[in-house]
Amino acid sequence: MKKTAILFFSLLLALSTISGFPRSASSEEQHDTELWNVLKPLDTTISFLNTGAHPDDERSDLLAYLSRGVGVKTSSLIANRGEGGQNEIGTELGNALGIIRSQEMIEAAKITNVKAYHLSETTSDSIYDFGFEKTPEETLKKWGEEVTYERLIRFIRSYQPDIVMPSFRNVDSQHGHHRTISILTEKAFQDAADPTIFPEQFKEGLAPWQIEKLYLPAASAETATLGIEIGMYDEIYGMSYPQLGEASRFMHKSQGMGSTIKVEPRTVNFELIHTAFNQTDDPSLFAGVPYDFSDWAKQLENTDKSLAKKFISLQNALDKTQLAYPDRSAVLELSQKSLKEVRSLMKDVNKSKLPDATKTKLLSKLQTKNEQLQETSYIASSVEIVAMLPDNVLTAGEEATATVTITNNGTANLKNLSPSLISDKDWQIVQTSKVSTLKPGESATIDFKVTVPKDAAYYHAYNEPALQAELTFKELGEEVRHIQNFEGTVAVLPEFSVTTDPTSVVVNTLHPQQEIPIKVQVKNYQDGAAEPTIKIDVPEGWTTPSNEKKVTFTKKYETQEVVFHLTPPAKMMEGSLEIAITAEWNGKQFTSVIQEIEYDHIGKYYLESKAQLNAVAFELNIPEKLNVGYIESGFDTVADELTNAGMNITKLSPADVESGDLSQFDTIVVGIRAYLSREDLFENNDRLLKYVEDGGHVVMQYHKPNDNWNADSSAPFKLVIGNPSIKWRVTDENAKVTVTQPDSTLFSFPNKVGDSDWANWVQERGLYYPMEWASNFETFVSMADPDESPFEGGILMAKHGKGTYLYTNLVFYRQTQSQVPGGYRILTNLISHGVNN
Repeated sequence: MKKTAILFFSLLLALSTISGFPRSASSEEQHDTELWNVLKPLDTTISFLNTGAHPDDERSDLLAYLSRGVGVKTSSLIANRGEGGQNEIGTELGNALGIIRSQEMIEAAKITNVKAYHLSETTSDSIYDFGFEKTPEETLKKWGEEVTYERLIRFIRSYQPDIVMPSFRNVDSQHGHHRTISILTEKAFQDAADPTIFPEQFKEGLAPWQIEKLYLPAASAETATLGIEIGMYDEIYGMSYPQLGEASRFMHKSQGMGSTIKVEPRTVNFELIHTAFNQTDDPSLFAGVPYDFSDWAKQLENTDKSLAKKFISLQNALDKTQLAYPDRSAVLELSQKSLKEVRSLMKDVNKSKLPDATKTKLLSKLQTKNEQLQETSYIASSVEIVAMLPDNVLTAGEEATATVTITNNGTANLKNLSPSLISDKDWQIVQTSKVSTLKPGESATIDFKVTVPKDAAYYHAYNEPALQAELTFKELGEEVRHIQNFEGTVAVLPEFSVTTDPTSVVVNTLHPQQEIPIKVQVKNYQDGAAEPTIKIDVPEGWTTPSNEKKVTFTKKYETQEVVFHLTPPAKMMEGSLEIAITAEWNGKQFTSVIQEIEYDHIGKYYLESKAQLNAVAFELNIPEKLNVGYIESGFDTVADELTNAGMNITKLSPADVESGDLSQFDTIVVGIRAYLSREDLFENNDRLLKYVEDGGHVVMQYHKPNDNWNADSSAPFKLVIGNPSIKWRVTDENAKVTVTQPDSTLFSFPNKVGDSDWANWVQERGLYYPMEWASNFETFVSMADPDESPFEGGILMAKHGKGTYLYTNLVFYRQTQSQVPGGYRILTNLISHGVNN
């Protein structure tokens, strides 16, 4: 909590200095923001659900208004983890990127006080972001309609929202994933309340749930049934709700989200699609939905007057609790009294003869207030809890001492304190010290001896933490329970991580390598010295001087490296294989590679996967004297993959770009979106164009329109990248490709390109196709998604002076990373054109 608050308020302070943001004393000085955050939700019993497909699909401005401004219980339900997207802060892709984007969404949601959820449950889940898709049908074919819809209904019955709105409409200009979630969300309006739909869920304690209203974002102001002004300035937060929404979007750094905006009016337009009741003339968002417990009391007047009076009393108590702001002592006392009323009412409702559907609704609202009031009491008590381990990485069977430090920052004595630890199954927790009372200003540290099970499951970023701290205390007879995560990520990891460099090998069947050096980096995660044996499973027909080597560790986190020298057979057959790498120690085998993922805005996380070297063999001609310079963007690993395939690649530093001798290279390749990440390239673009003019060859990989790409000057001739980008892509990785200039050397030198080279591509063909280009450019390929007009600009090349400039938006970086032979062969041809200049 502390880390998030510091990050949040640092961001508020930074934003307040930007032109257009009000300048005043900081919100911390004027307001008790932490206390107000927990008091505001006492206003209303309404819950709101926003559904989307990917992290960053949430309607941040609207959710900030509803949650921070109105107090509505809000959540974002996102289908997948964003694994198929791009990464603007590093090279992680796939499941590693999914972890980054999931954590970014969680951090973003904390700023707007929105709870973030996903339908995807694990890495490589069936509900996976497999890249841009244009149709719901194809999306559900890959996700699985049954599993996707069952999880959606399960979530609605668990979260129990009153009002639901997808972020997007089902229109053909939208991403297929967006359209899918919109379709399923609308369908769920009826089905979540239908006891014949997924009845097995009721055995788990769930019940049918009737959503009260379902809205869609209005296509236009003219078609809207409701418009809400959300642009108001909030003194508590020192910004408007749209600005608060943008503050949260800045957390989506891997997608380059967030923008600075001024305080100004903003209207969100809704279109009401379904209601569970007869809509009155009142078009407002909450019309027809009980707003607070006073409204619920009105619904009970004719059936249970006694209960109705108790609900009115409860709402009065909640109102008084909020009115006590900013007096923490008064809030604590009133919150505890309200908590007592809530718990008493829950018993009364359970005993009542109300219809089951009414009971379900009332108990849902009371349970929410039970949770909210406990958090209110915790904050109002000014108690602080910090849970720590000497080392957050643990291994099976390890013992450690966890400390929980409790500090009373309030003005009253805290009594009946009971700290404890919550752990996964079979963990042994022994509390070795205690505390029950703390005077104002006092702190106490409680020790817990923790023993990890010998068969403990390894850490997974999407699972609940294996270890958490819990603090309960009693005030006015009511118990408050607060769960606190440990400082940093607590992870149970294998004793050793085994990583190969390279992670994949390309064997050229024309000239199999005489020897392939495979570096194996071994990291020690267990606490102490060890001497594991590292083994490589040599494939049949391959040879190596030794298939096992020992490494010696003296301490935790130490990394050692061994090198195996593999020689493939002289007559290597085309195909792929997996070469296993194992660490053996104390009679156990360790076959995991641990990828450490760490960024300031999300913290540190881990991805555990199988340790193996992926090898693929195919025919690849590379000109013997080809000398290539590569300007890396940080967003792809193409340079390493081409080097591993045998190409002579030199990575160009900023100094090289600014003043180095570029003429030594036959070809200079520019990484995807390099103008965004390489300021040196942007500032020295004239040198790159002069290199072409003097006889060089440039292969420019794709850029987005806003990646500092200048349509008139980035390339030697006008080249306009398609916008909106959603329309300028071929998402079918198997789309038919027509080579329009089959006699071009691009398709014959040094590799003869045929239909098989366009087969087995992954994710898509191309992104961000050019929409306009000067007549100086020639086109070479044509391709299209089903039932669409073809794009001709996948490969563009123009003569400029003595050299040539080639622009391609085909996703070669995904093909080389996935070891697609055709991707290597075609890209090699595009690069090799430099030796013909």
